[in-house]
Amino acid sequence: MSRFLARLMGLFLCFAMPGQGALAQQAGPQEFSALARIIPDGSGITDQGRDEVAIKLTLSQGVPYRIFTLDEPRRLVLDFQEVDWTGLNREDVLQGERIAQVRFGTYVPGWSRMVLELTESMQVHQAAMSVDDVTSRARLDLVLSPIQNEEFAATSGAPHDPRWDLPEPETLPERVERGEDAPLRVVLDAGHGGIDPGAEVGNTAEKNLMLRFARELRDVLVRSGGFDVILTRDGDYFVSLEQRVALAQRAQADLFVSLHADSLSEGLAHGATVYVLSDEASDVASAKLAERHNRADLLAGAELADTDDQVTGILLHLARQETQPRTKQLARSLVDAMTQTGGPMNRRPLRSAGFSVLKSADIPSVLIEIGFLSSPRDLKNLTDPSWRAGMAVAIRNGLVQWHENDVARRNLVRQ
Repeated sequence: MSRFLARLMGLFLCFAMPGQGALAQQAGPQEFSALARIIPDGSGITDQGRDEVAIKLTLSQGVPYRIFTLDEPRRLVLDFQEVDWTGLNREDVLQGERIAQVRFGTYVPGWSRMVLELTESMQVHQAAMSVDDVTSRARLDLVLSPIQNEEFAATSGAPHDPRWDLPEPETLPERVERGEDAPLRVVLDAGHGGIDPGAEVGNTAEKNLMLRFARELRDVLVRSGGFDVILTRDGDYFVSLEQRVALAQRAQADLFVSLHADSLSEGLAHGATVYVLSDEASDVASAKLAERHNRADLLAGAELADTDDQVTGILLHLARQETQPRTKQLARSLVDAMTQTGGPMNRRPLRSAGFSVLKSADIPSVLIEIGFLSSPRDLKNLTDPSWRAGMAVAIRNGLVQWHENDVARRNLVRQ
């Protein structure tokens, strides 16, 4: 495939491409309605020949789609408007060895995404969507073939599309100091979502549990009075780490609380843990969790922001010098309140790690692992509405206690 065609494949495709055989129809603009469903029996990813990969996806109807590649790590991204993936199993659909991993799910409302992690540099050699005139079923056929690493890197990158891209950077308004009686503005971040399910045990996915708990915690805080609560997501869709932090900044939040219930295959992990930001993880397990959380953005096809330049880095460091002590106090207040409810808490309930989602320089931010899906005891608790209700109250108590102490300390500093 020429470089021109490789670039062309990155453009948004608003029509069904011509295919081969009886299912083929004339290419042209297509109008589709309702939600397309994946047909698992007619879908698969297999090795083909000595060095090619064949991808076949059968849908209940044709949908607009686009294809592009991303580097570091090498990925092929397929975007659709919109696909219900119910019934498609990752282990069943991935039958070859040249694709290391496949993910699929909602990316943003109205759009779905499939991401294939490549074991080597590959290009789209063939691509065609065909639609049956009688049944309206559609089949997307792709063939991937090897390409040189240099050419893969040169032709990779998401195409520009205002429906997908973040807006151009703009100057954030100065933070407005609200009065002591103003509601505490808390951003609750339900971990994972959409194409990124997080930890999974059987039919239980971390993304669903955390969205449910975030909504329950929001209700507890709002009913208590004195809280203004914002969710980073209120549905099953993907929100990048960068967007989660940016949302808290735009909202001029007082606190950022990220909610997770991960899984660790190595060793034993039980009970709730509260994390604060640190360049160096407090232990090996914390480092592995941070690596997995941060890497989820890349595997879902979202690019992490460039590192700060030297001047910006210095300014952020200065801002964190004031925020860091307040963050540690917040973590301690949460651990104390959660312990008083009976937890159960991890044997080391206060830890640190380099979670990207905690990197707001001027907003105290914590990540709470309210339990581990890999622990049968924790899994039972996490799926118990009564236990979650008690944990939500404990977190509220911790936030209230922290806020009262924080206001008192600020008054002492002013004097």
